[in-house]
Amino acid sequence: MIKLSDVSKTYNDDFGEPYTALHNITFEIKEGEFVAIMGPSGSGKSTLMNILGALDTPTSGSYFLDNKNVASLTDEELTLIRRHNIGFVFQSFNLLPRTSVLYNVTLPLLYSEVEEEERKKIAKHALESVDLPEQYHRHLSNQLSGGQIQRVAIARALVNNPKIILADEPTGNLDSKTGALVLDTFKRLHKDEGRTIILITHDKTVASHADRLIVIKDGTIVEDSVKKYHAI
Repeated sequence: MIKLSDVSKTYNDDFGEPYTALHNITFEIKEGEFVAIMGPSGSGKSTLMNILGALDTPTSGSYFLDNKNVASLTDEELTLIRRHNIGFVFQSFNLLPRTSVLYNVTLPLLYSEVEEEERKKIAKHALESVDLPEQYHRHLSNQLSGGQIQRVAIARALVNNPKIILADEPTGNLDSKTGALVLDTFKRLHKDEGRTIILITHDKTVASHADRLIVIKDGTIVEDSVKKYHAI
């Protein structure tokens, strides 16, 4: 599904000097994997996430997603890739605070030709898949707990039935107990629905919930382990 070969990314710093954030990154992620990409601040993991999410392109090397060379796509094609292939979940939730849970989840479908009633049906199914009871569907998103809000964000990421869920520090604003519930949601989506999950984190305990761990440091992969990690 995902194949990176010798991917590097270079930026210019505030003084116009080149700075290489990623150095010759190479790995593959198969459909249905649950992968954690872990690294400290400044390691390059955010740059890598942007490339995986088709939000940015490599300076050199290649990134193939479903046999498409992402680096060669136009901005319009990249938008379609993000819309149909990747569901994003962010630390800050990014929900509209004074609109209903149900409306927030239907938002990605507004850009498609899906009729309103069908949008609501799809959104309700997505909310059910993350175990948010129907009694909360009409609530405003700012009336929910942090864990419930993040589950709404996960449901929103699911409505276009993407092949990949890309989660950037999804438990960063949650306490440990609530964060564990959100991580359980990802594990259930992986196990029961076969979703491909890519989890970006700096936290070893969070990463331990994935089946595979990729560790990045100073823009280079220093570990790529495929095994079961058990939460501490």
